[in-house]
Amino acid sequence: MPRFVATRPDTGLLSLPWDVPLEDWPEDQLVALPRGISRHVVRFVRVNGSVYAIKEVMEHLALHEYRLLRDLERLESPSVEPVGVITDRLDRNGEPIDSILITRHLQFSLPYRALFSSTLRPDTVNRLIDALVALIVRLHLLGFFWGDCSLSNTLFRRDAGAFAAYLVDAETGELHQDISNGQRAHDLYTAEINLFGELLDLQEGGLLDPDIDPQETVESIQKRYEALWAELTAPEEFTTDEMHRLDSRIRRLNELGFDVAEIDIITDWDGSQVRIQPKVVDAGHHSRRLLRLTGLDVEENQARRLLNDLDAFAAATDQQNEDEEIVAHQWLTTVFEPVVRTVPRDLNRKLEPAEVFHEVLEHRWFLSEQAGHEIDTMEAARSYVEDVLAAKPDEKLALPSPTLTEPE
Repeated sequence: MPRFVATRPDTGLLSLPWDVPLEDWPEDQLVALPRGISRHVVRFVRVNGSVYAIKEVMEHLALHEYRLLRDLERLESPSVEPVGVITDRLDRNGEPIDSILITRHLQFSLPYRALFSSTLRPDTVNRLIDALVALIVRLHLLGFFWGDCSLSNTLFRRDAGAFAAYLVDAETGELHQDISNGQRAHDLYTAEINLFGELLDLQEGGLLDPDIDPQETVESIQKRYEALWAELTAPEEFTTDEMHRLDSRIRRLNELGFDVAEIDIITDWDGSQVRIQPKVVDAGHHSRRLLRLTGLDVEENQARRLLNDLDAFAAATDQQNEDEEIVAHQWLTTVFEPVVRTVPRDLNRKLEPAEVFHEVLEHRWFLSEQAGHEIDTMEAARSYVEDVLAAKPDEKLALPSPTLTEPE
């Protein structure tokens, strides 16, 4: 009998055929989802209404990655959720088989090759690379050395016209109290090498826009990383007459989606010069504010867009001085929820609700520009559902009816 190591075990997983090598599992045991390139065999299964990714790998690597993902989860990092490890597997002839790492499938996420299944425009590719760079920076701020940064080891979710990136493979990773400059440089070098190969592979397959130069794209990673890293961590000096720059620095960090938990302020001997250093920065400023006000748990750019609409609603209804939570509840029930409800059930797998709302706002702007006057949000929502959303591919796995036996 194999050994199951897990913190939140799903007993349905025990009934899967762990005595069969993963590559030999029958199709009726699996869920057809787009997979990234991996050095290991990876498959998806559905158990009791949940979808899991299962990876066959040597025991010490499976246990290392599981424990590391659990640590990253506690640090609220952008990474997949670990579920458990299956060890001590034997095939039907009594021969040992590699262990299994189980993670929960990240809904509405796609590997980069699925995003490139139709040629992406250069600006879309740039947003994808920005998301990867932001992920690397966020992990480094936590003290995480990745060791194998690549598009293949990342999942992407749409985030109000941009992308949010999640670490999906931590096999080579290490978690430290602080990450060294050498480790950061190594991760960037690895990202450049891997990304160059991935872009060339896409180019060879005719999936890369001719205007995208793989070499030029790769060379931009260092500059993008250094700009974001400096904004988040670099010290800044100014005089005591320029204390407004402290507030400006905090606002810039908030605009990037980071909270400042602590600022180290040092003045010189006569108090005329001030030096500030952000001590602890944490991502998710806008998403945490929206969650507190409305209970909506969304990506960072989506939260920023929804909060902007909430602020516009407060201004339009002359409630800027009212209790923020009361206004947020009104906006949620009279603006956000009615828009989301315009999506019929057979289309609710296209995009998640926050992304639908963002796209409705974009569609409203487009319609208003065409009409020469402001279009009502609900009118824009109905137009968007009929003319835009219906033609989009599903990005969420279609779960079966509860009457079906699990797994399929």
